[in-house]
Amino acid sequence: MATEAPLAGVRVLDLTNVLAGPFACHQLAHLGADVLKVEAVGRGDLARNLGADPDLSAQGMGISFLAQNAGKRSLTLNLKHEAGKEVLRRLVQASDVLVENFRPGVMDRLDLGPARLRADNPRLVYCAISGFGQTGPWADRPAYDQTIQGVSGLMSVTGTAESGPLRAGYPLADTIGGLTAAMAITAALNAPERGCVIDVSMLEAVLATMGWVVSNHLIGGVAPARAGNENPTSAPSGAFQCADGLVNIAANKDEQWVLLARHLGRDDLLEDPAFATREDRKANRLRLRAELETVLTRRAAGLWADELNGIGVPAGPVLSVPDVLAHPQVRDRDLLARFDDVPGMARAIEVMRVGALFDGARPGVPTPPPALGQDTDAVLRALGYSAAQIAEMRGKGVI
Repeated sequence: MATEAPLAGVRVLDLTNVLAGPFACHQLAHLGADVLKVEAVGRGDLARNLGADPDLSAQGMGISFLAQNAGKRSLTLNLKHEAGKEVLRRLVQASDVLVENFRPGVMDRLDLGPARLRADNPRLVYCAISGFGQTGPWADRPAYDQTIQGVSGLMSVTGTAESGPLRAGYPLADTIGGLTAAMAITAALNAPERGCVIDVSMLEAVLATMGWVVSNHLIGGVAPARAGNENPTSAPSGAFQCADGLVNIAANKDEQWVLLARHLGRDDLLEDPAFATREDRKANRLRLRAELETVLTRRAAGLWADELNGIGVPAGPVLSVPDVLAHPQVRDRDLLARFDDVPGMARAIEVMRVGALFDGARPGVPTPPPALGQDTDAVLRALGYSAAQIAEMRGKGVI
């Protein structure tokens, strides 16, 4: 990567909470942006109190917060107080991006909406992330990841006929919304004339990633349905039982099907009319699965995956999260960042970096997640506030 990070010199105001917005701003921080997290006085980002470790949550450094706030600075600010609004307006004048994920209309009611702030700084990229967008009959509804997964149709195609609709195993809608926002912001920063308002709908962001499923309906007239671990476009393609767990096999091409059958010693299946064509194999996929698993269940998934990939049949074992993080494919590519000195914590943490390399190097942030308000005084001093003014604001609950 070049000596200077791609977003070096870009200043971002992160007014977001919990996941979609913080994740978006975390990606920008990894790419070199200076991200200032503006948090509510006394409580901060709700994610500070969320996660699998109750002790950390009680300290305001919950795992959900630690996961996506490294590299940011933290300023506490009461945006309902006139002095707090004035501080934010000063910050906006020296910033390139503002990201918020309040319900639509909240920032306007505070007199801090995009029109007001872009009057102070016409080059500001203002990004609003919400569940359903800034307009429409659902715009004012509260939005949580699982509700978006449900209304987007994602849950309707996840699971099996027996299980019924299932949510994805992590907050997929929030994450896709955050990635969409980060992509839109970086594009807006590259505009010939910088300055715009970006409206990110988590619902629309998820739908935009469902192109194959949606197009089967729009173009093919086929109603999307749950297929479990089967690939509805081909067979044999899905997760198959082995001696110790599952292996995913994607024999999507005719030649891959032939290689698979021969490697398993099941040449007889190649002569069976039920499996002669792709459409035949799809129509008889359950019978085909049973035939293949008579062989696959004799050995471990990892061994089958190594052999099948070696002959040109894509395959991979179904791993646990600890297993994949420990695998050299991940371990040796610098995806995890370690911070030994985290404010308010007596132990080191490891968190994810961005999922891309630039010229062979992975961007990362130099500082750990911040304690609530740890940079408040420094930020205010840089804006020109005196020690007496800072003390007065603290006494009034502005900071």
